[in-house]
Amino acid sequence: MSVFKENFLWGGATAANQCEGAWNVDGKGVSVADICTGGTLGKSKMITPVLQDGTFYPSHDAIQHYTRFREDIRLFAEMGFKVYRFSIAWTRIFPNGDETEPNEAGLKHYEEVIDTCLSYGIEPLITISHYEVPFGLTKKCNAWASREMIGYFLNYCRAIFTRYRGKVKYWLTFNEINSASKPMGALLNQGILNDLEHPTVFMKQPDNPQQRYQGLHHMFVASALAVKMAHEIDPSYRVGNMMIYSASYPRTCAPADVLKNQQYNRIINYFCSDVQCRGAYPSYMERFFAENQIHIQKEDGDDAILKAGTVDFYTFSYYMSSCQTTDRTIKDGLGNILGGVPNPYLRASNWGWQIDPEGLRYALNDIYDRYGLPIMVVENGLGARDQIEKDGSIQDDYRIDYLKQHIQQMKEAVKDGVDLMGYTPWGCIDLVSASTGEYANRYGFIYVRRYDDGTGDFARLKKKSFYWYQNVIRTNGECLEEI
Repeated sequence: MSVFKENFLWGGATAANQCEGAWNVDGKGVSVADICTGGTLGKSKMITPVLQDGTFYPSHDAIQHYTRFREDIRLFAEMGFKVYRFSIAWTRIFPNGDETEPNEAGLKHYEEVIDTCLSYGIEPLITISHYEVPFGLTKKCNAWASREMIGYFLNYCRAIFTRYRGKVKYWLTFNEINSASKPMGALLNQGILNDLEHPTVFMKQPDNPQQRYQGLHHMFVASALAVKMAHEIDPSYRVGNMMIYSASYPRTCAPADVLKNQQYNRIINYFCSDVQCRGAYPSYMERFFAENQIHIQKEDGDDAILKAGTVDFYTFSYYMSSCQTTDRTIKDGLGNILGGVPNPYLRASNWGWQIDPEGLRYALNDIYDRYGLPIMVVENGLGARDQIEKDGSIQDDYRIDYLKQHIQQMKEAVKDGVDLMGYTPWGCIDLVSASTGEYANRYGFIYVRRYDDGTGDFARLKKKSFYWYQNVIRTNGECLEEI
C-alpha cells in the first residue's frame, strides 16, 4: 500500500510567460516578462522598457504552448497526470490591466485548456499571477507599488472565477510571493520599474525596499480579498498561497550563525506565509521595518481583511538549500539568488544550486508544524543541459536520481504526519528560465527543440525521465526505481 493518499495529485507545473509564446496574439497585451531579453547564468538578462529591434526575447515564442497545448496535455495524460499546474496570463484577459471588460479571446483560450485537461481526467491548478504583471499597469501606476492594483487584480479574479466556475477547484493567488522580499522580485513579481526609458540589468535593479514591502502589503490585501471572492462565487473553490521555500541552516553551531539563520528564515521563509496563513503581520517584522526605515501604509480595515482572507492550503517551490554565516570571508554560493553560502556537505547542480533532498522533508515538517494546513509541492526539479543522443534518446538519469531522492523524502514527511496533497515538478516540459531567460537550463520530462540562439523547430521528444515518472504515477509513488 502506498504511503501517499489514494487521491494524491501527481502532475507537473508550467507558467504562461515561460511556455506559451504568442505574446501579442488574440488581443494579448504586453507583460513585464515580454520586455526581458534572453540571458545566461553568467550574463544577466536585460529589462528593456522600449523593445529593441534585433534582440532576442524568449517569452515572445517560448515553446509555443499557446498553440500546442492539446499536444502537450496529451503527453501529460500519457504520463498519467492527475493535476496540471499552469498560470493564466493576466494580459490575455485584460491586455493593459485596467480595462473594465475582459478579452473574450483570452477567456476562451483558457476554457479550452481547462476543458482539454478535464477530458483526460486532469485537475487544473491555476496560478492567477505568475511573474507577468501587465506592463500597462507598470506604466500607469508602477504596478504593485500602488494601491490601485488591488482593484485591477480583483477585477481580473472576478472574470476568471466566474467564467471557470464548476470546472476549476484549485487556485493560487501569487506565485512565489516572497520573491519580493529580495530586489529581484521588484519587476519579476510586482511589476515595479522606476526607469521606463533605459535598459536595466535584471540582476542589478536599483532597489527601493520601501516600495517592495509596501507592494507586498497591497498583494496581501489583494490575496485575502481574492480568497473571500472565490468562496463567495463558488464555495467549492480552494485557494492557496505559493512560496519559495529556501531551506537554510546555520553554517556552524556558533550562536551568531544560528541567530542569523533564524533572521533569514523569518524574512524569507515565514513573513509572507505568516500573513497569508495566519492572517496578521508577525511581531518580528516590527524591528525589521524599523531598522530598514520601512513604513507600511495601511488603510482602515486592512488588518480585518487579512484576518478574514487566509488561504485554504499552502504550496511552495523547493529546489535547494543554503547556509547562513557571520563569516564574511565565505562568499554566497553560485545561483543562491535568495542569499546564502554553500553547505560543505552537499553537492551542487551545474547552475550552482545545492542538491538537498532531506531539506524537502525538513521543509514539509517545518511548514506543517507552523500552519497545520494541507500542503502541495508545486515546484521541484533539476535544471540541466540535456543532450540528444545519436539514437534520438535523452538519457537524463541525473534528473531521475534527483526526483527519486526528493520523492523518497516526501514519503518520509508523510510518515512524519504531514498532510501532503500533491506534487507537480517544475517545467514538466522544457521552457524558458524565469531568472536567466534561457532555454539551456532544462527541467522537463519532455524535451523541446528550441535553443538560446533562437533556432529550433519546437518538436517534442520524450526523455528517459518521461517513462520513469509515468511509472511513479502509475504506482502512486511506490516504485521509484528506473524501469
